[in-house]
Amino acid sequence: MAESHRFCNRVQDAYTLRCCPQVHGIVHDTIEFVRDIITTEMNSATDNPLVFVEREEIISGGNFHGEYPAKALDYLAIGVHELGSMSERRTERLINPALSGLPAFLVKDGGLNSGFMMAHCTAAALVSENKVLCHPASVDSLPTSAGTEDHVSMGGFAARKALTVVENVERIIAIELLASCQAIEFLRPLKTTEPLEAAYAVVRSVVKPLDKDRFMAPDIDAVTELLREEKIWHAVKPHMDRYFMEQGVETRPSSPTTSSTSKKRRRASTNSNGYA
Repeated sequence: MAESHRFCNRVQDAYTLRCCPQVHGIVHDTIEFVRDIITTEMNSATDNPLVFVEREEIISGGNFHGEYPAKALDYLAIGVHELGSMSERRTERLINPALSGLPAFLVKDGGLNSGFMMAHCTAAALVSENKVLCHPASVDSLPTSAGTEDHVSMGGFAARKALTVVENVERIIAIELLASCQAIEFLRPLKTTEPLEAAYAVVRSVVKPLDKDRFMAPDIDAVTELLREEKIWHAVKPHMDRYFMEQGVETRPSSPTTSSTSKKRRRASTNSNGYA
């Protein structure tokens, strides 16, 4: 398929295609950063008061405060949202005949069939919902307990928001996968790359091509499940590993923030007391 574009008049791709490494890269760093913080919090003593038996001492402390996970989870929601934001734009580029050169909404008999029009509307709606959910929960606080608990993290809400954003992005990417596989149908007998053909085969194992309009929620759910079970990833990973070995591809180091937290984690793992 790439060869078919060798002499086309498109000078350069849109940012949602060209800039995936840059945008996806910071998302990967964000996930690593959040993982470090949550791992530390899960291995921390957050009781109040703290009881030191050997010293026969009881001390009221603030380790229970959820500011760390709240801030991290707000950051996670913002980062993961960007994956969905770019994915929806790529879906638009697939279904728009002026941009793709393919039939409108990736379906035959346009007008009689609406194809991926409503699936794209679903993706757009989920992206817009995520924009609202990305407002940080941790910037809010209301005093309770007669003024003693006068600053709270709202970490519980941050966690629920982050989970919803992740689930929405899973569906947005599932819609892009479906649209991409449908677009390939119109370009046969041309073949795409081995990794993409592998991903195509996995999708087609659970969803057939869209010949005419049908209720697409089961299709979206089926591909979302493939993503959650990492079946798409397992299909393409061997091809990626082989490419990296053959080409000797260099990757940039993680961001300074992630590098610093990773160093802390390594130091903690070598601590003689065994605690993170």
